[in-house]
Amino acid sequence: MDAVVIIPARYRSSRFPGKALAPLKNRPLLQHVFEKAKGCRLAKDVIIATDSARIREAAVSWGATAVMTSADHPSGTDRVAEAAGALEWAQVIVNLQGDEPLIRPEMIDDVIMLMADDPLAEIGTLVRRIENAGEFHDPNVVKVVFDGNGRAIYFSRAPIPFARDGADFMDGGPGVSPFAYKHIGIYAYRREVLLRLAALPPARLEMVERLEQLRALEDGMRIKVRQTEFDSIGVDTPEDLQKVEKWLNSYS
Repeated sequence: MDAVVIIPARYRSSRFPGKALAPLKNRPLLQHVFEKAKGCRLAKDVIIATDSARIREAAVSWGATAVMTSADHPSGTDRVAEAAGALEWAQVIVNLQGDEPLIRPEMIDDVIMLMADDPLAEIGTLVRRIENAGEFHDPNVVKVVFDGNGRAIYFSRAPIPFARDGADFMDGGPGVSPFAYKHIGIYAYRREVLLRLAALPPARLEMVERLEQLRALEDGMRIKVRQTEFDSIGVDTPEDLQKVEKWLNSYS
């Protein structure tokens, strides 16, 4: 399938202004993400979509294709959709957040393959088994439940599915439900589905949970999940950046 990775990046992050260009091991954070994306096998191109001339100039300096998009987009998905609108050749659009420097090329290939393997999947994403109670009960860790065919039923910041009897079903210890999975926030969309999604108004559950993928579920879109053994850490604050740098220094 003809696939493209689009990385949305804005300069004025509310919690971490200038995050995209913040230095991480002597290179901008966004450059780490771009280089990981270029390492995948199945995408024909990697594009950075931004509203910042500063980010565009930096991206071009390290060999990236960068396009300017509106400064008024409320989300990265809207920014990706604007860039995808001009790519009529692309069948699958991968939305890779610009603050995920630990993403692996294999994870990008996985979501593209998921779309190729299942013609009914409209959106593809990744999940990882939760193995400790801290993650399971952390509202910043998004959980997902899915059916026997790997179709997402619901995403939540709450610990789902809830183990009514409070039994210890996993090695992580008490308080972790069986079939507990963390959502890894990388998405593959069929292009026409992405454009339709971006045109929809925010949905009720989306506004309650502050989870954009619930807009797709409320509209009846089919989100297919694939399990991965890999994890990722999103950078939302300067403290997160320090954690990632410490991780890279320890394991790279």
